[in-house]
Amino acid sequence: MTKRRPKIESRRNAILSRLQASGKVTVTELARELDVTIVTIRKDLDDMDRDGLLTRVSGGAVLLADTGRIGSAQVSNLPQKQAIAREILSMVKDGDTIFINSGTTTTEVARALTGRKVLNIVTNSYDVVRTLNDVRGFRVILLGGEFNSDYSFTYGSDAQEQLSRYKADWAILSVNGVSVAGGITTYHAEEAILDRIMISSSDHAIIAADHTKVGTTGFSRVCDVSDRVLLVTDAGADPGEVALLAEAGVKTELV
Repeated sequence: MTKRRPKIESRRNAILSRLQASGKVTVTELARELDVTIVTIRKDLDDMDRDGLLTRVSGGAVLLADTGRIGSAQVSNLPQKQAIAREILSMVKDGDTIFINSGTTTTEVARALTGRKVLNIVTNSYDVVRTLNDVRGFRVILLGGEFNSDYSFTYGSDAQEQLSRYKADWAILSVNGVSVAGGITTYHAEEAILDRIMISSSDHAIIAADHTKVGTTGFSRVCDVSDRVLLVTDAGADPGEVALLAEAGVKTELV
C-alpha cells in the first residue's frame, strides 16, 4: 500500500492539473491519457469529490462549485475572458473570415463577434455555431468529422480535409497553455492538428488565453511560439513569462 500511494497521488495531481486547465474532465479521456482503467479513474474522482477537491458529475468532474452538465458553460475567470473577447472584437472588421476552435474563451469571443454585421466563420465548435448561427449577415460553417460529445467539437481526417479548403483573415484559438518552454499547447490531442491548420491557413493568429494559461503547458503540443502569434490575455499574466514571450517574438495585448 505504501508503494502504491505515490502513484495515486501523482495521478490525482495530474487530474487536478487537467481540471484547472480546462474546467472539466471526463472519465474516458483521463483513463486513456493516464493509462489506467475507467474503474480506477472513477474511484479517483469519487475520492477527490469526497475530499472537497472537485465536483463529481455524470461522466467526469468539474471545478469545485461548477455543477452544470459536463460540456456546458462552466466558465472560470469569466470577466477576464469577456475582456479578452472585447479586445479581439476591436481587431476584427466586417467581412473578415475567421477560424475559431473550441473552448470557453472562444465561445466568449463568438458572443462578442455579434457586434459585427458581416462575418464568415469556420469552426469545429458546436458552442460557437449555436452562438452565431442565427446572426443575420453571418455565414457559419461547422466542420464535419467525428464528434466529441463531452466537449462539443468535431475533429478527425474529415474535419482536417474540409478545413484545408479554406483561407482566413484570422485564426482565433483557445488553448490550455502558452509558454516559451512548452510552446502553444492544448488539452485535446485530437484538436491540436486542426489548430495547426488554422494557424498556417490564416493571415493572423490570435491566442485567446486568460492569465492561468500563460506560462503553463497543456497535454498536447500545437506549435512553437513565434512572431506569427498574437497573445491576448489579461493583466494577471506573469510579467516574467510575458517578457520571455516578447523575446521569442510574440506580441502580447493585456486587457
